[in-house]
Amino acid sequence: MSFLDPNHPMFRRPWVRWVTVLVPAAWAVMEFLGGSPGWGILFGAAAAYAFWGLFLKRQP
Repeated sequence: MSFLDPNHPMFRRPWVRWVTVLVPAAWAVMEFLGGSPGWGILFGAAAAYAFWGLFLKRQP
């Protein structure tokens, strides 16, 4: 069991995968604009990890 299981049935639909990536990415942008680079880096890393796990590593 991994932190983010790309083969979980919840992630079958593409829009769920995109939302899982784009929400933390948008939050990272908001944190950077708000002057909190630490939180921006944290949420940016979460978005990058989700993209890697759900799109690059995922086995169809």
